[in-house]
Amino acid sequence: MLILVVSAWAVTCAVVVDMNRRIKKSYAIALCAMLSALSFVVLLLTGLIPVGTYAFPCIAGALLAVVVIEVGYWGAIAVYGVVSVLSFLLVADKEAALYYTAFLGFYPVLKGLIERIRSRLLQYVLKLVVFNVCVIAAFYISIHILSVPAESFELFGVYLPQVFLLLGNLIFVIYDLCLTRIITEYVNKWRNKLKFK
Repeated sequence: MLILVVSAWAVTCAVVVDMNRRIKKSYAIALCAMLSALSFVVLLLTGLIPVGTYAFPCIAGALLAVVVIEVGYWGAIAVYGVVSVLSFLLVADKEAALYYTAFLGFYPVLKGLIERIRSRLLQYVLKLVVFNVCVIAAFYISIHILSVPAESFELFGVYLPQVFLLLGNLIFVIYDLCLTRIITEYVNKWRNKLKFK
């Protein structure tokens, strides 16, 4: 109930600011509150299924693409803010909350803005710069503030954060391509079936 009230308030404020979209406020509030609740529940699952520390923040973030398409960027930012705050307050797996807040939550919103640039090369350079800045910041926050043990960045007893960053860049490119495919699939097939108008 708390998440519905808070997200409804945040989305109302966001929709008032987003004057370029012609959409009913009641529709925007209902959709964003529903997707806020769904994103939050997905993040809560990380406490029950430890392997979901990386996967569930990706899923919760991907739901924001629907908000961007249906409500607009300000609505998506409001949903991201609500879910980020509640995840740090109530989600047991703080590492998953950090991944969502530090990158995976806002990336689907930022992706839409970056992809307005005509040059595909510049798009990927910007995406990779944003990813690396966010991952490095999340690394230091997790070690120094959230007290994640440094051993979690070891492989066979060797401390390898640079190797993990390199692998992370490769996985990010795959994630970005998958997210593009999911968004395309949603717009072409699921949007009309779900009748979000």
